Amino acid sequence: MKIAAAQMDILLGNVDRNLAAMTDRLRETSAAGATLTLFPECAVSGYCFDSIDEARPFAQPVSGPAVQHMVSACRELGTHAVFGMLEADGERLFNTAVLAGPQGVIGSYRKVHLPYLGADRFTTPGDRPFAVQEAAGVKIGMNICYDAGLPEAARCLALLGADLIALPTNWPPGAECVASFVINTRAMENAVYFAACNRVGTERGFRFIGSSRICAPNGSTLASADHDQEAILYAEIDPAVARNKRVNREPGRHAIDRIADRRPEMYGLLTQPHSLPRPGGR
Repeated sequence: MKIAAAQMDILLGNVDRNLAAMTDRLRETSAAGATLTLFPECAVSGYCFDSIDEARPFAQPVSGPAVQHMVSACRELGTHAVFGMLEADGERLFNTAVLAGPQGVIGSYRKVHLPYLGADRFTTPGDRPFAVQEAAGVKIGMNICYDAGLPEAARCLALLGADLIALPTNWPPGAECVASFVINTRAMENAVYFAACNRVGTERGFRFIGSSRICAPNGSTLASADHDQEAILYAEIDPAVARNKRVNREPGRHAIDRIADRRPEMYGLLTQPHSLPRPGGR
């Protein structure tokens, strides 16, 4: 599969303009042969809302018109997309990523780990188990932005069989090390392809750093945009490489398998609840 990451600017609260810009990028990446295009976190709505009441008019259910617009574009172009949005579910809002294709919505993911920043100050933490969906023969898992900073999220997707982890993100200044090192590490430690698509531009004083990156299962960088300007990245991925977790560096003398070599019986501490205060009193 050839995949793409569309590093782009987003306008806060301008859903129609954002969808039009996303569709333009999707036409470009499809013409270049990409079967899957990744867009930033909250690409549909923007991110830096100051209250849930301000954000609510720009949130939609996954069954709503914004997602249907992207499904229609995928159907017309014979391609797939992962993109971020604010999802409305009753009175609750979720920071959500959607995987869409010619056949419709393939899956969605609600952000589990929420920083005290932007819309995440008042969205609801994801309430669904991690899951993997298949598109064009590739098993895809989704995380969003801050999820990448906590290794358990990507590891769960790897254990569920993900070939590729897609990460729509909105990295501001301070996230440079995540962009430069963590994405490669998550790919390497899970032996999966890992694609992170950040946005650029400024919203309400927050600047976004770009630095989108696509990494291979050995942790190497396949493509990167090491700047804060709009760009499109491309990379070829081979699911068979991600599914072969055992690396034989010297037959009979040196082999590693970071999935089989785990010791889950030693990790009980990770599943114990904690009572540490979260920023903002959440």
